[in-house]
Amino acid sequence: MINFPNAKINLGLNIVAKRNDGFHDIETCMVPIPLYDALEMIPAKKTVFESSGLEIPGAEKDNLVLKALKLIRKDFPDVGDVHIHLHKNIPMGAGLGGGSADAAFALVLMNKLFDLHLESWFLEEYAAQIGSDCAFFVENTPKIATGRGEVLAPVHVDLKGDYLVLVKPPIHIGTKEAYAGVRPKKSEVPLVDILSDKSLWKDSLRNDFEESIFSKHPELPAIKKRMYDSGAYYAAMSGSGSTVFGLFSTKPEEMKMSEGYFVFEAGF
Repeated sequence: MINFPNAKINLGLNIVAKRNDGFHDIETCMVPIPLYDALEMIPAKKTVFESSGLEIPGAEKDNLVLKALKLIRKDFPDVGDVHIHLHKNIPMGAGLGGGSADAAFALVLMNKLFDLHLESWFLEEYAAQIGSDCAFFVENTPKIATGRGEVLAPVHVDLKGDYLVLVKPPIHIGTKEAYAGVRPKKSEVPLVDILSDKSLWKDSLRNDFEESIFSKHPELPAIKKRMYDSGAYYAAMSGSGSTVFGLFSTKPEEMKMSEGYFVFEAGF
């Protein structure tokens, strides 16, 4: 069986409070975007994981797809061995949720492959144990995420007919670095109210990570400015970076960047 894990962008990202468990409470809107990995899973005599496309850093034991398999086997020991092939198109460390998407789509795939008959809310509980934004990808529709990112509520966001441009420079921003520069505070205006009117997005829809990260990595605000100069009605960093995205009402001109930059364009 095969499916196609997709990336996400964040429309607004408010760091609300530091939690006692070391995490942060956030408020954000996550929206799926048409940039895909490919994940194949076939019953086999022994479990094998292989990948192609973009190189996946780190040890195999830390791969989130294998963590998803291990988690399911805890409660369903009859889940057999599988041959897994993951083709990576979504860049890592980009704020696009690629690893979390792969894990969530692995849970969905195993649910079908082994006839586990688990409902979405049950899969979301498993996913939340793997990563803070992992649960979002189970239903994979626009959601307001609160708590660590695992408390989800549906929201109406219509990007149909719009165009998306992603630009990721060859820099990596660690989660620890990203959170070190933020000062948690509650938003004055509920995120859902801002999302209801696209004309408010440019001035009111903010990513709290940008202030400190942009000062350390000036290529990021330069990309954001270029998005607006090219006609974007909204541009921002996604998640904790380092991807900057632009949303356009009409198809923009091709954005040519320096060598080593990841650039992606698609319509919704």
